[in-house]
Amino acid sequence: KATAGTTALSLESSKRPLGQHRIYTQYPNHHQNIIMIMTTTTTFRTALVLFFFLLSAPTQAFEPMIVPPRTTAARQIGRTRPTNSALQSSSSNANELFPMQRGSTVAMITPYDKDTGKVNIAELEQLLQLHIQSGTKNLCILGTTGEANVVTAAERTLILKTAVDHCKGKMTILAGTGTINPDSVKSATLEALDLGCDASLVVTPYYVKPPQRYLVQHFLTAAEYGLPVVLYNVPGRTAVNMDDDSIALCAQHDNIVALKDATGDVSRLHSLKDTIQQQTPSSGGGDSSASDFLYYSGDDGTTMDFCLQGGDGCISVTANVAPAEMAQLMEASLSGDTARAKAMNAPLELLHQELFCEANPIPTKYALQKMGLIGSDFCRPPLGPMDAAAFGDRLETALRQAGKL
Repeated sequence: KATAGTTALSLESSKRPLGQHRIYTQYPNHHQNIIMIMTTTTTFRTALVLFFFLLSAPTQAFEPMIVPPRTTAARQIGRTRPTNSALQSSSSNANELFPMQRGSTVAMITPYDKDTGKVNIAELEQLLQLHIQSGTKNLCILGTTGEANVVTAAERTLILKTAVDHCKGKMTILAGTGTINPDSVKSATLEALDLGCDASLVVTPYYVKPPQRYLVQHFLTAAEYGLPVVLYNVPGRTAVNMDDDSIALCAQHDNIVALKDATGDVSRLHSLKDTIQQQTPSSGGGDSSASDFLYYSGDDGTTMDFCLQGGDGCISVTANVAPAEMAQLMEASLSGDTARAKAMNAPLELLHQELFCEANPIPTKYALQKMGLIGSDFCRPPLGPMDAAAFGDRLETALRQAGKL
């Protein structure tokens, strides 16, 4: 994307370090000129020469960005990269990339003002502080639960800046940047990188049902923008399911670091890990870099079993309402303490279920309002407030059972 005032572009791709926008160039107006000449040329010989000249021109000037290898040393806290200073957050460590952590990740809601419908930044800040205090390891901001599809570009920037300013270095910041259009994925990912987020959550393109080879291409392209990528497989919402072989191909990319699996199929975890282990080349030390790839459950009802069977944590809706409880549940599950994990999960089981009595995040916002954590359960169209007459008693019973009311 050229900046304002640019009148000429280099014939070679601009080389920039991680975190800066690069300009992808070809011959300026080359194809336009060829087309114009060919339309005014009558001789077959001239047209043929021009045709082969067009074929000989470079079809693209894209140069893959150099991304850090997925090793413990490369992913340790403190890795830095340059950012666009015009967008950069005011956080003093906004240039650092903090790695995704094992444990509880909250799939964060976006609170709105009950009177104006605008993003309520004061309530957002209070919720962020609650998660820092509760032991939440990663913050997933502007995902499905955050109603990312209905926030404006300006609101998106403000929300990400707020998250970075309050949470950078305290929770790893995972920004939702996925959508159907790859160009939109690119712009959202570059902005998240420039603002100081630590990773991007990229969902399988919904509605259009890409074949597996194009799903792989979509994620490999997203991984080239400099921000570590978490794959998001949620066939119940997207109508496309990424298979084990496709995920394994993506996991070989140094900048694709984790999977959010919202299928609810815990049995798949073992076959997926085996496939990734078999297809991922070994590092120089002989250990496969597949051991660094993280597996997060995106289905609260099966999260405990997922982690007890080898998963690395969750990206959780329930964590909005019960952040400390989910953090403790993940701690017990990841340590292999089955008895404690079951004891922690038992009061939450009904809540896992009832938070999806209507479309997410409708019930979650109702619950947070009942708990006094937000002032309004307003969701932007095409969603709206919960049908309290139909579902209020059920959800409030679940909240009481979890000790939240």
